[in-house]
Amino acid sequence: MRYPILLAVVVFLALAAFAQEANNISSSNSAGVVVSGSTEAREPLPLQQPQDFWNGDDPNLVNLITHPFANQKYVRRQVAPIRDRIDELEQITSENSLLIKQVDARAQKDVQLASEKATLAEQHAAEASNKAQLAQTAANEASARVGLAGQMVGNLDQYTGSAQTEIRFHPGQTVLSKTAKDALDEMVAPLKGRHGYLIEVRGFAAGQAQAAIRSSQKMADSVVRYLVLTHDIPMYRIHTLSVGNAAVTREAKHSSSTRVEVSVFKNDSVTAAQR
Repeated sequence: MRYPILLAVVVFLALAAFAQEANNISSSNSAGVVVSGSTEAREPLPLQQPQDFWNGDDPNLVNLITHPFANQKYVRRQVAPIRDRIDELEQITSENSLLIKQVDARAQKDVQLASEKATLAEQHAAEASNKAQLAQTAANEASARVGLAGQMVGNLDQYTGSAQTEIRFHPGQTVLSKTAKDALDEMVAPLKGRHGYLIEVRGFAAGQAQAAIRSSQKMADSVVRYLVLTHDIPMYRIHTLSVGNAAVTREAKHSSSTRVEVSVFKNDSVTAAQR
């Protein structure tokens, strides 16, 4: 009879030691759990220290035999803290997923905005390049025009004689005859609407000193007045010289010393530019 009781005591002590060891291992594993991905540090699971040998069970024969084994109450006590942490972990995972989606949406928006700015910058660069090319073209055209204008200015004084006529007067006379008017009309007819020409009117008269100059001046003025009033020749295109009898002795070929010589000078470069 003593041997079965002794055997039961030995088995009981062995089972109690095994259950205590399993309880310590479970508590150690629970204490080492760390929730990853949480935004805040989590407290470790509390150690489940047995209060006494019975650990909340009723001290009776049934619990004496079944206490070392895992019953429903024991399992619930051990699993409840772990289930709470699992719920927390699921909540943290859900929050982290939402944050990741928000960060990804902001990143995509920033990338799109940067792409739009880059495209706009490329458009501005292309417009600036086009404007620079247009400005260069305009500068080249302006340079060419300046060169042409400089050439024209350089040729402004390049006048050559194109026509000449002689208007003769009787001594003391200043009125133009019909023959004189016809000669002037024929000479200035090609000048109508033209530019780049000058008309030189030189008066000659016989006599002495100032009297000859005044007489030649009156004859020259008569010719100029006819050109201005009849043919609308601008005064700035007419150059008048009253030389009196200065050229009479040098020009013996002229049969009359009382005359007005009218010469037309043209600038071929201005005439070509006008065409």
